[in-house]
This record gives sequence, C-alpha cells and structure tokens, in this order.
Amino acid sequence: MTGRLTGCTALVTGASSGIGEATALALAEQGARVAVVARRGDRLADLVAKIGAGGGEALAIEADVTGEPAAVDAVGRTVEHFGRLDILVNNAGVMLLGPTTTASTADWRRMVDVNLMGLLYCTQAALPHLLEAAEQEPRRVADLVNLSSIGGRTTRSGSQVYNATKWGVVGLSESMRQELAGRHVRVSVIEPGAVRTELPDSNRPEIRSTILGRQEGFDVLAPQDIADAIGYMVTRPRHVNVNEIMVRPTEIP
Repeated sequence: MTGRLTGCTALVTGASSGIGEATALALAEQGARVAVVARRGDRLADLVAKIGAGGGEALAIEADVTGEPAAVDAVGRTVEHFGRLDILVNNAGVMLLGPTTTASTADWRRMVDVNLMGLLYCTQAALPHLLEAAEQEPRRVADLVNLSSIGGRTTRSGSQVYNATKWGVVGLSESMRQELAGRHVRVSVIEPGAVRTELPDSNRPEIRSTILGRQEGFDVLAPQDIADAIGYMVTRPRHVNVNEIMVRPTEIP
C-alpha cells in the first residue's frame, strides 16, 4: 500500500472503536504502518486484520494508557517493531456527564486520567522519536494530533469536568505547538461535535438517554468524518501546520 504516508509509522490511542478505529484505517490507506492501542484486545485484533486485508501493516497493543508505564511501553513497542514513529494521534478519551451535586469523583478522576494524563504520558514518551523522525526522510516533519471536542470550546450544564479536560487539551496543544515549531514537530488539535460513537455508552442510563436525545432527528457526524480531517492535517506540506480544526454536524445549531 502506497500513499502520502508511505515509509512512516503512526500510533493511534483509543483505536478499538469510533474515531480511533477510523483514523487508523485512514492512515493505513495513506501508506502508514499503524500501531493501534486500546484496552480491548479483541477489537484491536479485528482492526489489524482489516488493515492487513487492505494491504497495510498494523500492530495491536493492548494497554491502558492512563498508566505511565503502559503508555511508555506502547510507544517503545511501536518503535521496536516498526523502527520509528512519525505520527501520534492521542484519541483515547472518556465522557462521563452529570450534575455536580450527584457526580462521582471517581468519574472525574477517570476523565482527568484518560483525557489529560494519558495524553501527556503518551506524548512525553513519543516526543524523542517524533523529533528524530522530523529530521529524516521521507517527510522531514512529524505530527502530534490531540483530540479535544467542541466541549473544549463551549460549555454545557452537567459536563463541567469533561469541559475542563477538553479545554485543557486545547491549551496544552497550543503551548506544545509553540515549543516544538522550530523543530518541525507539528502539533494539531481537532474538536469534533456530535459523532456517532460509543462515547455516551459509559454514562448512567438517564444521562445516556439525554445525550442521545439531543442528537435525535439530526444527521450527526460519522467517525470517518473526523478521520478525514486528521488525514488532512498530517499530509500537508512540511511548512504547513494546521493547528486546529473544529468539525460540527451541519444541522445542529
């Protein structure tokens, strides 16, 4: 399989479903070798088989990146297997909503651990390899793509800690962009609106019903829509850094 990313390696977290799965497939279609990371190993095995059937090459890594050793190991196994790392897509995330008065602080910690700390652990482990790849052919540039949300730009009652984590992703992405710009590691943040994924499923039944009710009757986004945007970000010429893309369904105001 050849494409704009031939000769490159990408690592995608949260790749067992939804946006992560679609992104891994999209990057493989562009010629990248892809390491896919998530907690559900059976899903990853299916994804690796699908990429292989399309002529691509993928590596499944079953891991929970909220643990720093697991995140470091996932990056290390990727580089050991493929010899390099050119693209990191920090997609792993959770959304656990509800009123502050009845919220579980365990849910709050889970969102901070996944949405922020897991992203930071993977990023720090990957940076030496991204910096090295940015000095090498075939592209002489590397990419760090962080998944935020429209929840990182707008707030809604009941999503207070989710908002906090996603606003944090936007802020840290811009700070890292400034730090790494002169070394040709591009930092991008993408902020999806309503996407048809499993993200609401971890919520309490009444919260899940509310989330899905907001989408009822609308043509919401598909995971592939976000994967297309990520593919655009990482295939720009070396001198172009698409810093931020917000993608929303057309019909939802």
